Amino acid sequence: MSELPSGWRIASLGEIGIVQSGIGFPNQEQGLTSGDYPVYKVGDVSRGVLQRNGNLQVAANYVTKRTAESLKGFVFPHGSTLFAKIGEALKLNRRGYVVRAGLADNNVMGYKGEPGVDDRFIYYFLKAQDFSSLSRSTTVPSIRKGDVEEVVVLLPPSAEQTRIAQKLDKLLAQVDTLKARIDAIPALLKRFRQSVLAAAVSGRLTEQWRAQNSATTPDHDAEIWGSQAQANLRIGNSDTSGFGWREVSLGEVCSVATGKTPGRKLAEYWDGGNIPWLTSAVTGSEFCSEADQYVTELAVKDCLLKLFPPGTLLMAMYGEGKTRGQVTELKITASCNQACAAITVNEGLAKREFVKIRLQENYEEIRKQAAGGAQPNLNLNKVREIGISLPPLDEQTEIVRRVEQLFAFADQLESKVQTAQARIDLLTQSLLAKAFRGELVPQDPNDEPASVLLERIRAQRAAQPKARRGRKAAAAN
Repeated sequence: MSELPSGWRIASLGEIGIVQSGIGFPNQEQGLTSGDYPVYKVGDVSRGVLQRNGNLQVAANYVTKRTAESLKGFVFPHGSTLFAKIGEALKLNRRGYVVRAGLADNNVMGYKGEPGVDDRFIYYFLKAQDFSSLSRSTTVPSIRKGDVEEVVVLLPPSAEQTRIAQKLDKLLAQVDTLKARIDAIPALLKRFRQSVLAAAVSGRLTEQWRAQNSATTPDHDAEIWGSQAQANLRIGNSDTSGFGWREVSLGEVCSVATGKTPGRKLAEYWDGGNIPWLTSAVTGSEFCSEADQYVTELAVKDCLLKLFPPGTLLMAMYGEGKTRGQVTELKITASCNQACAAITVNEGLAKREFVKIRLQENYEEIRKQAAGGAQPNLNLNKVREIGISLPPLDEQTEIVRRVEQLFAFADQLESKVQTAQARIDLLTQSLLAKAFRGELVPQDPNDEPASVLLERIRAQRAAQPKARRGRKAAAAN
C-alpha cells in the first residue's frame, strides 16, 4: 500500500504491546482438572481457533494461584492472543483469544496490546499473519520473541480499530454460518448416495419402470437360469419376489477366489516384476487402474498366482478401519494378496455393475460378518454367502443406469461444494486483508490519530519502572 489511510501510522508489535512466552511445568503440576488458572497448551489453542471467535476459556490442565506465583508464570489476561511458538506451519498460524485469564506452557507464546490497542483488532491482525515465515530453524520450525516484536503493524486510530474488529466479528460470523452450512453438504450427499443404493437393491428405484414395462414376467429369465432354477434359487423369500426378483447368494452368480503373497525374501519374485500385484489398500477407490507393487512371471508360475481380468470386483476381507468390506473394480489384469476376495461375475446371470451396487450398499452388513479376535476378518465362504435380491437382466440394466445418473448428479454437486469451500476460505482472508488496508470501514476525521496513541504508549512506558515488563509485574496487567 503506497499511502496510509488518514490517521494511521506504521508501528511494530513490540511498540504497542508485550510478547511473552509460556513456561515449563514440573510433572507434579500436570493433571489438575480444576484450579485458579487454566494452563493453555498448543492443543488448546488449536481447538480455540476452530471457531471464528477463537475463545480460550477451558483447558485440560489447571494450577492454583499459589503454584502460579511459585513458578513465576506470566498470567495472560483476558484479551491476550496465544499462538504456538514451535511446530509445523499449521500450528504456528493458529490463534487463540483468551477469555479466561491463564498461564501457558513453554510451547506457547502470547501477545497483549497496551491500553488503547483493541484486543480483537490485534487478534484478527495476528490471525492474518504467517508466522511460519519467521522461523529460522531448518529442522523443527519455531519462532522467537524478538522476531514477533518486529512484525510491522499498520495501526489505525483506536476508535477505528474497534470499528474494524466489530465489523470483522459480524462479517466473519456470517461467513462461519455459511461455511457450516456448506460443510454439512458432503454428509448429506453421502446419505443421498446410500439411500440411492438402498432404493436400487430393494426395487424402489424402478417401481415406475416396472409399471411401464408390465409385459415383463417373473419367469422371463428362466431360459438363462435353466431347469435347475427352482432348485438353486430361493424364490418367494423376499419382498421383491412378487415382481420377478430372485433371492440368490453371491456364490451362485459369481466365482470367488483370493490371491497369495510370494516370498518376500526371494528377490527373483519381485525385482523387475511387470505383473501388477494388489493389496486391500486399493479397495478405497471406485476403480483400480494401477498398482504400487509388481511381481515377476516366475512368481506367478512358482506360486500359482491367479491373474484376475479387468471387471473383477476386489473386496477387502481384512482391516479394522474402513478397509474391510470395501470394493473396487479392476481396470487392469492383476494378481492380489490373501487379504482380498476377487469376485468374477457371471455376466449371463447378473450384471457386474448391479452386483457392485449391491456390495456397496451392503458395506456395513458385510463388515459385521467378519469373525476373529483383535482384528476380525472375512473369509471366502462368508463372501460367497452374501445375499442378493436379483432382478431380471433388463431391470438390472435400468437400475445401473439410474444409479449412475444420480451419482453423477451428486458428483457434480460435490465438485461445486469444494469450489464454494475454497472460495469461502479465500473470502475470510480477503476480508482480513481489506480490514488491514483501511478499506473495511470508513475513516472518521474526528478519531484521535494513531500517532497520538503511539506517543501516549511511549510516555506510559517511559514513566513505568523497568520491572513493568518482567514476569511478575506483567502478570498483574
